[in-house]
Amino acid sequence: MATLPNESPKLAAPGAGLPGIELQIARVLFTLRAWTHDRPRIDALFQKERTVVAELVRTCPAGRLGERVLIPRPRGLEDSSRHWSVLMTLEHLRLVNLVCASVIRDLSEGRVPAGKASTADVKPSPDVTAAVMTAYEASCDEVLAAVASAEDLDNPARFPHPWFGPLSARRWHVLAAVHLGIHRAQLEAILCGLKA
Repeated sequence: MATLPNESPKLAAPGAGLPGIELQIARVLFTLRAWTHDRPRIDALFQKERTVVAELVRTCPAGRLGERVLIPRPRGLEDSSRHWSVLMTLEHLRLVNLVCASVIRDLSEGRVPAGKASTADVKPSPDVTAAVMTAYEASCDEVLAAVASAEDLDNPARFPHPWFGPLSARRWHVLAAVHLGIHRAQLEAILCGLKA
């Protein structure tokens, strides 16, 4: 479902979160994933989602990468994120990956990062350029490097996520992989909208 070029859809404010019941289900599913997946399995999931994202981006005509599309809200996606372009989605993934990599490094060494995580702080600019494609890939490498260099992903140090509460380095690793999957579904919907 595409919007007209000058049309601005009415969406929830950035950082508004998920509907209550969906958030409760997401928390349960996230916890189950964290309990049942070890480091290699999460790395494999992250790599799989990364590969699919790259394949999806390659299918988008270069001239339409920055075109915003209003999509139905996939599960796990805030309402405010429904009117993005392919490039905006990659920019968001880049920002979140860098946060995850930094938090994983700090927590695995027993340091609690300063400040707080905010979904509103990682919303992309609509003016992002195609340069983000390379930067996004580098951010994926950052996550994998942070995990590979971590001696203790289960260090007692915790840093809270706004939806999932205090998380260990290992759970931030899980979050990075699950997050890629949510936005892979978003990219699929954007590309579908571009074909409509």
